[in-house]
Amino acid sequence: MMTLIRQIVLVFCLLALPLNSAGADQTDPALDDLFQQLQEAENAERVPALEAEIWRLWLQSGNKQVDGRLQLGMQAMKSGALGLAQNAFDDVVKLAPQFAEGWNKRATLFYIRGDLARSIADCAQVLALEPRHFGALSGLGLIHAAMGEDRQALDWFEQALAVNPHMGSVRRNIESLKSKLKGKAI
Repeated sequence: MMTLIRQIVLVFCLLALPLNSAGADQTDPALDDLFQQLQEAENAERVPALEAEIWRLWLQSGNKQVDGRLQLGMQAMKSGALGLAQNAFDDVVKLAPQFAEGWNKRATLFYIRGDLARSIADCAQVLALEPRHFGALSGLGLIHAAMGEDRQALDWFEQALAVNPHMGSVRRNIESLKSKLKGKAI
């Protein structure tokens, strides 16, 4: 009798758990439509809302513990507590290695710290999970520009712009790099 009660309780507990399925993170099927709308957006006023919705979905892992650690890391990074931020982001990638945004936030932290090799490695993880991650693509452009690798930086910025054609800073970086590379060719 007690075993049957335990089984019933277990079933109810399992049914009550949030599922880490579509509806959160980079696997949300709504992202396909959002990216299509972003590509087709002719009204610049609509773009910020589309980008914000993409980021909102990317920032949800579907796991409260992971999301809490991600938020803690973001707040710590914003306030300059980089050690705390790294601990939080390390936890996120350990707890949810298939969650692209955990890798992306840690890549950003490594970039801020000047650890460009580790930032590149984490960006690679982001793009393996979400090839359309325009934040990681443009981040790789910034990293390679910081390393003086202008042609690679240009390539990453162009990939970011292909995914999100509304990134003004990326467009300016492309123009600057093309001008710089043209000057080197002379």
